[in-house]
Amino acid sequence: MPMLDLFDDLPTPDVAWLPDWLTADTAAQFLARVASEVAWKQDTMGTPAGRIPLPRLTAWQGEPDAVYTYSGIRNVPDRWTPAVAELKSAAEAASGARFNSVLLNRYRQGNDSMGWHADAEPELGAQPVIASVSLGVARRFDLRHNATGVVQSFQLKGGSLLVMRGRTQAEWRHRVPKEPNVQGERINLTFRWVTPRSFPQR
Repeated sequence: MPMLDLFDDLPTPDVAWLPDWLTADTAAQFLARVASEVAWKQDTMGTPAGRIPLPRLTAWQGEPDAVYTYSGIRNVPDRWTPAVAELKSAAEAASGARFNSVLLNRYRQGNDSMGWHADAEPELGAQPVIASVSLGVARRFDLRHNATGVVQSFQLKGGSLLVMRGRTQAEWRHRVPKEPNVQGERINLTFRWVTPRSFPQR
């Protein structure tokens, strides 16, 4: 497994990175399948100026009770589609974890993005394992340490797998920044385990 090229005295996120997890041909086939079979939607997020469209398309799939809320968006899962289910099984085998849901993000071009955040919602648990599968064009993925501001960047190309685990969500934030010069689209699947909430969802 690749070693992170960082100085020993700087903090490093608890991640496993497999840049060539899928072959280029296999990744291209999955990109076409996932793009066509998933029910994509344009969600909105709250800002001081009101709700605005997310700068990307999204979808949420999983088991029926894997309801997940982030940024004021309540996600009720669609059923697993065939290609996504295949990637889920492969990601489970590679990461040694079980997943009951996946957030899919479709970055249509370089101006589609995701801002700094952590996947730290209570239903994910204290130390979630999140397996991130990338398909399509390469995009930069930044992890920033909360206490020191140290940034670790990865170039997530099509067919790569990045597994975040341990205290990564508690101690780091991550983003996919805008890259206006990037041409082509990227689909990212972040598989996770959501614990059903102990109170009724509204």
